[in-house]
Amino acid sequence: MAQPAKNSNPIRLWGGRFTGEIDPLMNQYNESLSVDRVFYAQDIKGSIAYARANVKTGILTQEEFVKLEEGLKIVLKEWEEGKFEPAEGDEDIHTANERRLGEVIGTNIAGKLHTGRSRNDQVATDMRMWLRDELILIEGYLVDLLKVIAHRAKQDIDYLMPSYTHLQRAQPVRWSQWLLSYATAFQSDLERLRFTKKNINKLPLGCGAVAGNAFGIDRIQLAKELGFDGLIMNSMSAVGDRDFVVEVLQCASTIGSHLSRWSEDLIIYSSLEFGYIKLADAYTTGSSLMPQKKNSDSLELLRGKSGRIFGAMTGLMMSIKGIPSTYNKDLQESLQPMLDTVKTLKDGLQIAARSLATATVYPEKMRAALSPDMLATDLAEYLVRKGVPFRETHHLAGRMVALAEDENKGMDELTIEQFQGVDKRFGDDVLSVFDYERSVELKDATGGTSRRAVLEQLEALTKTLEI
Repeated sequence: MAQPAKNSNPIRLWGGRFTGEIDPLMNQYNESLSVDRVFYAQDIKGSIAYARANVKTGILTQEEFVKLEEGLKIVLKEWEEGKFEPAEGDEDIHTANERRLGEVIGTNIAGKLHTGRSRNDQVATDMRMWLRDELILIEGYLVDLLKVIAHRAKQDIDYLMPSYTHLQRAQPVRWSQWLLSYATAFQSDLERLRFTKKNINKLPLGCGAVAGNAFGIDRIQLAKELGFDGLIMNSMSAVGDRDFVVEVLQCASTIGSHLSRWSEDLIIYSSLEFGYIKLADAYTTGSSLMPQKKNSDSLELLRGKSGRIFGAMTGLMMSIKGIPSTYNKDLQESLQPMLDTVKTLKDGLQIAARSLATATVYPEKMRAALSPDMLATDLAEYLVRKGVPFRETHHLAGRMVALAEDENKGMDELTIEQFQGVDKRFGDDVLSVFDYERSVELKDATGGTSRRAVLEQLEALTKTLEI
């Protein structure tokens, strides 16, 4: 992008009341064009709609509107082609676009565009329009990740692995059950994201600086043209609200938290100590010193960048928590965390989907990690089916675990006589308990890890995703 053109006496939208020169450092400290230039298309689209609405108010003639629209489209094309040249005094995207419009069609007509409008309602509109577009992309990437999870869960449904609580081996489950546990979390994220997107889609434009528009502008028509579902009904709230940005960052933080935990599991599972999965070379790096290393950097960055998202959310909340009502310049600090979070989240969701889609799974390593003691609960449930209260069976199963440890054997290596020596209600068929497939298939209630229950979860997920 070209450097700002030099202007020894730049004209500022607010300059009439001021006679002194602005400190160059303050000028740099105050500007936001380096950040909010990403809104150029939304800003121009909003200006065209606003100009059209001002034909009805009598501020503009139809001929003037046509010239304004033509001029704004020229400015838009310059941005799109990378030819737009910012000038000294272009504090923000609104100032830059209006200044350039005046150069293209003349200031007599261009100067009418801002009638009844403020940068306060303008920036709030631009941000909502930009976020609305970006959330559509984020939604698509989140759906893509869920589709990858669903595909792998269906493809790998026969793979058994240990589940973990407290990072200790717990009970046998299907690898698909683990995959779908995160699908459930990401599915909730998708629902929150869709609600957030809908909540954002309310129009601030037409509220002026703080008190409203004095020329009777038709805000309902503005909303229709710009694709908003409704209006923000209070002018003071419209210009001073950044809750919609906080809401996006909160939603992003929840997604980031789930991505981080998901990544942590996979980092552990991909270590040589576990060996359940291996990431493709495209999503790993090596060591500059140790040739044997294959580091899961994609997952580690997903885990690490979640902190960046959390920081953006808390930073913005601290910036706005104590400001007085309506617009204050503190609100400019909502731009950078919003833009950074959106990019970080979009990139992360794509990396997550691609990392999982290309990973190699080693079901034999998963199955080798299963051990008979993980069926202790099944042993307790064996006695429950014989009418013994669970609290008693839990104690008896625990005694069998202890006996196996004392004997330095697997529980399935104990004799029937040893089982019956602890309790006569253990039958001759007790060793049938020590079957991992049987254990998994018994967990058949909705939400469980049996094949039927997992397929039921998959069906529910695919209906939600419409795939």
